[in-house]
Amino acid sequence: MNSIIPEKARLLERLKEADFNVPDFIYVPAEDFNNRSFGDLEAFLERQRDCFKVIARSGHPQEEFFKGGTFDSLETYSDVAGVEYARKRIIQLARTRSRLSILRQQRFNKAPEIDLEEMGVIVMPFIDGASVMAKMVGDHWEFGYSRDRIHKVRSEPYITKTPHDTRLLKISQAIQDLLGFRCEIEYIISGEREIFVVQAKDISRVEVLEIMESRRTVKLDGIRRIRKRRNYRERPVFVMDNRSFYIDVISKCEDMVLPSEGTGAGIDYVIETIHGYEAAMEDFALQHERFAVLGLNVRPPSDLYQIANHYLEESPEEQKALSKALNENMYQIDYFLSEADTLIVKDKIGINLCSHDAYGIDTVRYPLWFVYWNEDRDNQVVREFTRLGFKTGDIIGIDVGYEDRPRLFRV
Repeated sequence: MNSIIPEKARLLERLKEADFNVPDFIYVPAEDFNNRSFGDLEAFLERQRDCFKVIARSGHPQEEFFKGGTFDSLETYSDVAGVEYARKRIIQLARTRSRLSILRQQRFNKAPEIDLEEMGVIVMPFIDGASVMAKMVGDHWEFGYSRDRIHKVRSEPYITKTPHDTRLLKISQAIQDLLGFRCEIEYIISGEREIFVVQAKDISRVEVLEIMESRRTVKLDGIRRIRKRRNYRERPVFVMDNRSFYIDVISKCEDMVLPSEGTGAGIDYVIETIHGYEAAMEDFALQHERFAVLGLNVRPPSDLYQIANHYLEESPEEQKALSKALNENMYQIDYFLSEADTLIVKDKIGINLCSHDAYGIDTVRYPLWFVYWNEDRDNQVVREFTRLGFKTGDIIGIDVGYEDRPRLFRV
């Protein structure tokens, strides 16, 4: 295992060879400490004789399988004894302060069992300055600032999309392009504003909420709401696709009129499908006090509506019963929609609000949201919802962003 060079050292070497501003460093494996073979380390420290301190960074061969910050980095004296002390302290902290974190990662994140005695260290000169962590989240870079040792008055750690120096953005993108995967990069900004790259970590295997959301998010076009209080809500959703429902009804009618393929059932067989749909809406409304309706097809296409209402014309009594059931079903759909406090539909569809629906006391806590996509994008948006597999019972989140442009995703 000791022959494996840790990811941290491998990536720093690649960046150094590509002329990024990486401080001089050396990787000292565990076997060098065990054998007290310090020739290379002593030569390195001799090159750093103007430095009173160095920093020893953890360098376990399996460290890449743990999240960043699990193992420590320590400032120490610029001599062999100082580096030996730092390694012992890193191992001790892993066995005490970080023990629970390591156990949890092994249990929940499939991190491997490790022998802490195989811990090596990466030694580099200590640079007094501010620490900046950069990584790409979704489609943008973010920069986390902390540990500014330069100024006497220190600010709290903070995250920004706009770094203090545009070089950070260019360097970060260049590093990621070189390495070929999504990575987290640590910089030290010296008092002279020199930017040093001190660590890069492969984070392509790490799922980030914003990235997961972006993969299962549908961008819609607008929202109408009389009362504006918050810009985010979560709701259980009922997916309404009355195109598929009418196709199902017509299919049941075919079973009736085509004896060679049919089931021999009568009109009750068809009407049972309609009543079952109505019962599903009622059950959902009684299960959830507040809910959303995603209307992929709130109104059936006119051709399917005509087919369903004329399919059984050769049996007038059965057709009359079917048309009556379908007509009553339209009312049941309206009743159901009026109970939802969040409608997600194409812009052409509206809802008539009485004064209580629009302004009543209940809307103070739960204002009605009408979230829509433009009619000219109807086919595109419906295909996207279908591709992402939204289904009844999912919990969806709606985030209303800039210019009231909502994003919808499965929580």
